[in-house]
Amino acid sequence: MTRLDFTLNGRATATEAEPATLLVELLRGPLALTGTHVGCDTAQCGACTVLLDGQAVKSCSVLALQAQGRQVTTVEGLAGLAGRADGALHPLQQAFIDCHGLQCGFCTPGMLMSAACLLQDKPRPTEQEIVHALEGNLCRCTGYVNIVAAVQQAAETLAREAA
Repeated sequence: MTRLDFTLNGRATATEAEPATLLVELLRGPLALTGTHVGCDTAQCGACTVLLDGQAVKSCSVLALQAQGRQVTTVEGLAGLAGRADGALHPLQQAFIDCHGLQCGFCTPGMLMSAACLLQDKPRPTEQEIVHALEGNLCRCTGYVNIVAAVQQAAETLAREAA
C-alpha cells in the first residue's frame, strides 16, 4: 500500500492505495463516493468522468496514485465548483432536472462532469462545442437533445450569476 494525499471535492484527503488501483475503484470503494459510475472499464462510455485538476478524465483509465498532490472533483463535489453551499445544486444539475436531461441516470454523473469542464473553459459554448465536449460520454437512452439543452440552460444561468 502507498500513502496518497490529494484534495477531493475541496477537502484534503489522505488514504492508501495499491499501485494498480484505478481512481474509480478508490472513489467508489474506500472513499464511498458512488456517484462516479463504472460503465465499460475501457474508457469508452464516460460514466466514470471526474475532474482532475479541473480537466475531465475517465477515472477508469487513471491510476489512483496519479492523483497524488492533485485536485479531484467528483459529481458529489460539483455544487462546490459553483460556490454552492451543502445541499444546493450546481446550475448544471438543476438544468438537467428542468430540461429532462436524464432518463435512467447512469450516464448523468459523467455528462455533468464533462459539461462542467466545458463551462469552466467556455462559459458561453455554442451547441456544436457542447456536442463536441460530450462526445466521449455515451447515453444509452438517447437523451442527447435534452442534455445539450440542459448545458445551454446552465451556461445562461452561470452567465447571469456572473454579471
